[in-house]
Amino acid sequence: MTLTPLRAEAGQLPGLRTGASGRRSAEIGKLTLESGRVLPDVRMAYQTWGTLNSAGDNAVLVLHALTGDSHVVGPAGPGQPTPGWWDGLIGPGAPLDDRRYFVVAANVLGGCRGSTGPATPAPDGKPWGSRFPRLTPRDQVRAEAALADLIGIRSFAAVIGGSMGGMRALEWAIMYPERVRRCVAIATTPDFSGDQIAWSVPQLAAIRTDPNFRGGDYYDGPPPLAGMAVARQIAHVTYRSARELNERFGRAPQAGEDPAVGGRFAVQSYLDHHGAKLGRRFDPNSYLVLTESMNAHDIGRGRGGVDAALARIRAELTVAVVDSDRLFPPEQGAVLAAAPTARPLITIRSDFGHDGFLVEAEQVAAVVRGALGGDYYER
Repeated sequence: MTLTPLRAEAGQLPGLRTGASGRRSAEIGKLTLESGRVLPDVRMAYQTWGTLNSAGDNAVLVLHALTGDSHVVGPAGPGQPTPGWWDGLIGPGAPLDDRRYFVVAANVLGGCRGSTGPATPAPDGKPWGSRFPRLTPRDQVRAEAALADLIGIRSFAAVIGGSMGGMRALEWAIMYPERVRRCVAIATTPDFSGDQIAWSVPQLAAIRTDPNFRGGDYYDGPPPLAGMAVARQIAHVTYRSARELNERFGRAPQAGEDPAVGGRFAVQSYLDHHGAKLGRRFDPNSYLVLTESMNAHDIGRGRGGVDAALARIRAELTVAVVDSDRLFPPEQGAVLAAAPTARPLITIRSDFGHDGFLVEAEQVAAVVRGALGGDYYER
């Protein structure tokens, strides 16, 4: 990895490239994983907003969820098939004001939006495919830390994440306590529970049993999109609340169809749509790698348990839960909010279940503003 001077413009840094979408990428070199395996020539894709100050300490890191990416705000466009997933969070006057903060969002290691993952070339020039190693959130955080080093970030004013991003935010605060002043963990958990692992098992199986999966080496043929569509349907049920699904769809048939004679219910059509939609922008192998990395999430592993891990955090910890979340129920967030440096637990009110952390934009903005309220920097 090549370290570069503070305040260097990203386009001038060695090994960096800028794509049509505004996404940049950086070569961070080899990465030794918790498993002992080594990933060579790791590349991290990311986007930035604002300017890094001369001290290298006005940065905020925003970490995305399972199928998100670095495109936190902004419209869809060339090289970017989806609009920002936390639109309104970054910009002048926004909770993360880019006149004050240097905001960084990286595509997670193992994903498929520019960072090294199963679809990227291995040293032999062929896609990693089935050869791509298992990852843990700690591996992913080490890759993000190497990227921060390369950019010239000495410490973060805050590290912010929801869902899978919240898991990495917690690991950042534990692994690099001297580099994180505030940690904001939204709709997440200290460890992946037996119930959460159980929900992931049929998702993994749906992809792996698709005839097109071919052991993970399908890049020269059709991808296993039918299997991933089923996986996404299973996951999406956990992302929304029973109340919303019952009130929004109930037992209503899909327009023009009769379930009594083989037609679909409206809720079936809804899940079919979301299952097929993901296949247009996401790699099934990445879905497997990232799901299994979440299964491995446990901040207490090797640290004497969850309470001992939380005691390592020096950053001011802000925890927010969604009251209707059945994937990461509020009681899991309450465990995090018992950390020595934690502020009082914040509850986001929503009928949308786990997805409330994405849908309830005003409440999320209030969480972030409150967490950063006393942190001021001059450009």
